[in-house]
Amino acid sequence: MPITGRGWELHVERLGQHRKDGRQRTYGRYVVTIDGVPKPMLHGFMLEAIGPGDNSRENNGLRVEAGRYALTTHFRSFVSVGYSTNTDGEPPLPAIRLLHTVARTGILIHPAHPPADKLYLASVGCLNPVSALAPSESADFWDSRSRVIALLDSLRAFRPEAFVESVPTSIADATIVIDGEPSAFLES
Repeated sequence: MPITGRGWELHVERLGQHRKDGRQRTYGRYVVTIDGVPKPMLHGFMLEAIGPGDNSRENNGLRVEAGRYALTTHFRSFVSVGYSTNTDGEPPLPAIRLLHTVARTGILIHPAHPPADKLYLASVGCLNPVSALAPSESADFWDSRSRVIALLDSLRAFRPEAFVESVPTSIADATIVIDGEPSAFLES
């Protein structure tokens, strides 16, 4: 599903799946475009649960289905404004929420985070932005966190009115486009 070239779009292209010591995850790349123009500092890779994508059942342990989803601010244990700035990675952590995910709820873009086992994949349905990783590598919390904050900063510059109050607010003309349902495992 290609981007439309209108508004703020986070395009995720799923590349395949990783596995290490019995753990598995989906690995893809992302780029942000505004009105079809790629933003040079807003690109990297994305970690998700394994597939196939399934939005029909809650808590199914799988990644969200490929598709286009509107975005909103979020304010619970992960937040879009007022996230922790301490050096221990304490909550609340920064996040953006996907809307219209059918039976799935709380699907977020948030950092891979401590404890250490969560740094391989910190998500069930959610998405964790990261630097390039081999199948055997874990994410770096600070890198992942800075990537989520960069996405939030870009969204805030694009639609500042969505970030005025600490209540969930739809971000007009902002979407995530997720392509692919790969099942093959990528090798190192």
